[in-house]
Order: sequence, then C-alpha cells, then structure tokens
Amino acid sequence: MAEHPPYPVGLRLSGRRVVVLGGGQVAQRRLPALVAAGADVVLVSPEVTPSVEAMADAGEITWKRRRYEEGDLADAWYALIATSDPEANTRASAEAERHRVWCVRSDDADAATAWTPATGHSEGVTVAVLTTDARGRDPRHTAAIRDAVVEGLRDGTLVAPHHRTRTPGVALVGGGPGDPDLITVRGRRLLAEADVVIADRLGPRDLLAELPPHVEVIDAAKIPYGRAMAQEAINNALIEHAKQGKSVVRLKGGDPYVFGRGMEEVQALAEAGIPCTVVPGISSSVSVPGAAGIPVTHRGVAHEFTVVSGHVAPDDERSLVDWPSLAKLTGTLVVLMGVDKIGRIAETLIAHGKPADTPVALIQEGTTAAQRRVDATLATVGETVRAQDVRPPAVIVIGDVVTVGPRSEA
Repeated sequence: MAEHPPYPVGLRLSGRRVVVLGGGQVAQRRLPALVAAGADVVLVSPEVTPSVEAMADAGEITWKRRRYEEGDLADAWYALIATSDPEANTRASAEAERHRVWCVRSDDADAATAWTPATGHSEGVTVAVLTTDARGRDPRHTAAIRDAVVEGLRDGTLVAPHHRTRTPGVALVGGGPGDPDLITVRGRRLLAEADVVIADRLGPRDLLAELPPHVEVIDAAKIPYGRAMAQEAINNALIEHAKQGKSVVRLKGGDPYVFGRGMEEVQALAEAGIPCTVVPGISSSVSVPGAAGIPVTHRGVAHEFTVVSGHVAPDDERSLVDWPSLAKLTGTLVVLMGVDKIGRIAETLIAHGKPADTPVALIQEGTTAAQRRVDATLATVGETVRAQDVRPPAVIVIGDVVTVGPRSEA
C-alpha cells in the first residue's frame, strides 16, 4: 500500500504550550522560530547549548533542568523531541500519541506524527517545503528548493503578481553604485512589482531590461522640463503617476539621501498626500573605493572618512563645504561629483596645509564592467584628469588609504 503524503498546515502557536525535549543543536535551530511564533515554550533537558541557555536567561523560554518524565507533554499543543536518548524519545512519542499532541522527532521522522518543513520568509509570505517521497527524503534537496523560491521572491526573479488591490504610492529605491547585483533585496523586489519606474542615469540600468513589457520606464533625464526646474518636473511626474493608482519606483543611483535629492522628493510626495517608502542603497562613497581595493578607513592610517560634494568649486559662493577645515583632517576625504572641479579642490586643500604629495585615486564607472582607476597626488591630480581623460561618474579618494592595499584594477 502506497504511503499517503502529509497534509500541510500552518500551526498558530501564539500563547500555546510547546514542549521541547533536548537542548542540543536541533533545539538551538528550532527554538527561534517557535519563540517568534509566540509559543509558550517549555524546554526539558539536563544540559543545553550556550545559545539555548541564553534564551532561557532572557526569559524567552522556560528551562526545566532534568530528563524527560511521563506527563511532560500534558496540555501541550506541539512537541519537538530531540534528546540523545532513543528510549526516552520513544516513550515521549508514545505519550504524544496518547494525548493527540502533534509531535516531531529528530531521530526518527517516520515515527513522528508531524514533520518540520524547510521554511523561509519573504515580505509577509512563508514558504514551507516538505519532501513527500519517504524513499528519497533528502533534507538538503528540500532546503535547496526552499532557498531557490525565497531568493527568487526576494530579488524579483520570481514574480508573483498581487491580484488584490495594491496600495498606490512611490518607493524611493537606492540602486547602489552601478553593478545590478548590488541593489538591495527589497529594492529589487519593489522594482519587479512596479507599474512605473522613473530612473536616474546613474542607477543600475541593466535591471531595467528585466522588467515585464507592461512596465513604463521613464528616463528622468528626458522628462520635459519646460519652465520648471528639473527636480520639480521629476516630483510632478512621481505625483501624477501615483495619483493614477500606480505603483511607482523612483530608481536612483547609490543611496537616495547621499547627494541624491531624495528628501526633496519625499517632501513633495508628502505635501501631495502620496505614501512613500524609502529603500536605502549602497552608497558609491564607500562601495566604489572598496571595489577598487581602497578601504576608506584602516587601522593606524585613517580613523575617519568624510564625504563631500564637489559639484560646486571651493571658491564658489554657493559652496557649503568648509575646505580649510577638511585640509587639516588626517583621515580620508571622498569627493563625489567633483571630476571637473578636482584641480581647484586640490589647490585649495594644498593652500590650507594638506601635503601636496597626498595620494589621490579616481575610480571611474565604479563596480561596473567599465571600472577604471587612475592614481595621482594632490599636486598632479588636475593635470592627470585631463591627460587621462577621466570622466564622470567617478569617485575621488584623497588620503593615505589609497596606497594601503594591493593595486586593484577593474
């Protein structure tokens, strides 16, 4: 007679008694999920691992420091049997059967009345995978299926459309420095669910090709501005599409709040009554130097790093940067959007005391296939940029950290 497959069900254990027998590695792995489910967990074991003991000390579980005794499963809703004593496991399993307590056994799955699936979570969805063929039961295969499904949901490669009404609004997504693999998991998922994507030139453009055909992609650089300022026109586009009931993603390079005008867009949306979610991104100020083999801090070399915008020259009255103070710092200086101003920036730093031989690295198109690193010093960087035809986008790193690591090219 063929074995019947298990019937999958989700147990609601909040406030209900769950008994765990054994305090070893199995219990250590299973306890966090039981605690997260709100279960009233009673653990029976003469000894436990340090992690399990810490849970007991924190009051997350009740620990009875003894071996299993008949009656321990009374009034339990669910039991996990995982002691190192097969005879005790058998007796406890029999008690669970008499009291009709769903029981999982770590030593003999076939003798249990319940199995623990390989589970994973993604934005309110729990994925649970069970192997139904007893002859080929392979927990590694089950876990691999679980991981593939969860990862697909998280990164957007496995798209499950929402058939119920979604709340329209805008997600401000930091796309990272350029490599499409460096967008956050949440950012990629929201991108996969979008109806409209308004993208910056410096965002991870390769991800746009993965979007379904119905998604409207708008290049922020090509929005017709008319008399309005560019940022104002982008704000208006976000508001208009969101008011049409669409799910809108504003895909930005790096992090929305690091020289990305993200707060301006959040404020405009708030004034229009549009809900907005902000998804942080990996800033190019640290990721691009790292991709080029440069740590922005290093023990004994730099205990701080400062990130400044170089889009306004030091002698421009609009500049908000205290360049004289920056020249006195001993740490690392990272300049964004400063390729065309680096000559004047270097002269200003030298004039206020920064050594002329301070190392400088320029990383163009960081983290992408076109990444390129050019090295110089404060004294030579202006001429080097012209001679090497360094073009934006490029991250400029100034300080002794430039020479700390092995030279790393794209």
